[in-house]
Amino acid sequence: MINFNGRHFKKDLIMLEIRWYIAYILSYRDIEEVMVEHDISVDHSTIHRWVAEYVPQLGTFQEIL
Repeated sequence: MINFNGRHFKKDLIMLEIRWYIAYILSYRDIEEVMVEHDISVDHSTIHRWVAEYVPQLGTFQEIL
């Protein structure tokens, strides 16, 4: 189980953004823009750190989707 304690954002939002990055051809900046449209301010570098940290822990591509 992945530990999301201490994160500013909720687990569901982090997982959603990771899923978008992996499942669709979106850049970190694209995802950042989508979040701004939903009144959520998250920097593209934060999304990059989430992907780098959590994707190896998630296992297979199917588990992420």
